[in-house]
Amino acid sequence: MNGGGDAAPIEGDRASDRESGRASDRWRSVRVWPSARDASAREAVIAALFSLGSTGVHEDGDVLVTFFPASAMDEDTLLRSVADADAAARVELGYVDAQEWVQRWPARVALHVVGALTVTPPWLAAGCDPARTVVIDPGMAFGTGDHETTRGALRLLAHVVRPGDVVADLGAGSAVLAIAAAKLGAARVAAIEMDPDAIGNAEANVMRNGVADRVRVIEGFAQMLLPLVAPVRVVTANIISSVVIELLPAIMSALAVGGQAVLSGILRDERAAMLAVLHESGWRVEREDAEGEWWSAIVAR
Repeated sequence: MNGGGDAAPIEGDRASDRESGRASDRWRSVRVWPSARDASAREAVIAALFSLGSTGVHEDGDVLVTFFPASAMDEDTLLRSVADADAAARVELGYVDAQEWVQRWPARVALHVVGALTVTPPWLAAGCDPARTVVIDPGMAFGTGDHETTRGALRLLAHVVRPGDVVADLGAGSAVLAIAAAKLGAARVAAIEMDPDAIGNAEANVMRNGVADRVRVIEGFAQMLLPLVAPVRVVTANIISSVVIELLPAIMSALAVGGQAVLSGILRDERAAMLAVLHESGWRVEREDAEGEWWSAIVAR
């Protein structure tokens, strides 16, 4: 093991998991219990899961939950990455049938009214005003309005987007923020996502919301693609704090004069450190939002 640590504990039978995971319609489920009351360990585990290709990490109480295509990687690589992030973390691996998971969503995903917008799964969209509703079918990802970071970004986005704006959404996932920007009046939105497994879901959501003429889903790394879509007046980045910090120089270079960025995915415990980084990097905070243990902000040069 790297660093001499022990592998994270694992529950369940590996052989039976491998056998059940042979079907192409199965996904590997990963549940992680990070070190108790250690925000830095939790952040490190989330970062490790994203680096392995997770399209979204759901927080179910103290447990972090995500999914990977069954053939995405071997479990030893996954366990080693989690253990490197948090040697005390407990990990449970299994498999879930994709169709079974989709059938479970009605009991898991709710409709959310966030400011002027409503974010809802398709099965709850009846009667909603299409002009102010973002309909998201999350598939195997977690790009809905159920998470505090998404709601924080949505609340702040309503204070930023102006009619005719050009917007870049980094780490677009299900494209919920990109679609919201279009519903708020943006003329062009680049939804940039590096995970190929999230692209199809994002494109389907864009079509479902009738904004394909304004929102373009682009696969690739934000650092490489952001200069190609610049200048933009608004950037959104609902990503973990370590990635947000890495992207700050590229975001600043891409923003037009008077441009603004909405940053989310940052723990409240990280607020002071993030404010220091922003100040040192030439940013000012114009508005803040907090819900639960998460902090979001509008920043500008």
